[in-house]
Amino acid sequence: MSRIGKKPINIPAEAQVELKPGKISVSGPRGSLDFKLHLDIAVEKTENELLVSKKKETKQANALWGTTARIISNMIKGVTEGFEKKLELNGVGYRMAVAGKKINLALGFSHPVEKTIPNDLEVKVEGNVMIISGNDKQKVGQLAAEIRALKPVEPYKGKGFRYVGEIVRKKEGKKAVASG
Repeated sequence: MSRIGKKPINIPAEAQVELKPGKISVSGPRGSLDFKLHLDIAVEKTENELLVSKKKETKQANALWGTTARIISNMIKGVTEGFEKKLELNGVGYRMAVAGKKINLALGFSHPVEKTIPNDLEVKVEGNVMIISGNDKQKVGQLAAEIRALKPVEPYKGKGFRYVGEIVRKKEGKKAVASG
């Protein structure tokens, strides 16, 4: 039994939820998002709550029940508040800048790296911190993960991309052996 699936999802006053057969649409002050429902999952709407339930007792329905509830909850949060991820870039000579819909990165490679920003996301650079924000939690996290994968933080000097607040354990370097 899914503990997340059992809980009702509250709908804030500024969000509107529309149920169509096999689809749910959520709109709010920051935009609108759609999600296609699986055939084994049912969503019921009361005045200011949504209830997610299973139509059948199958293994797939059990797996998708809580996941669907969390996706709908994230959609409601996204159109009302939005999501953001912060990446920090450390390293001598490493630079990042936003130019239009592209992120220009100098990461110590022989060439500069360019990453295109999806239309529904915003990217800002403040010093050595990049802030990625948008309505869709999955897209925000995916772009942050793709950028971080270009130069993940290395454990010896701590150079590369890390999430703000991420703790990276540093390794001890080689020891100089005294000859004697």
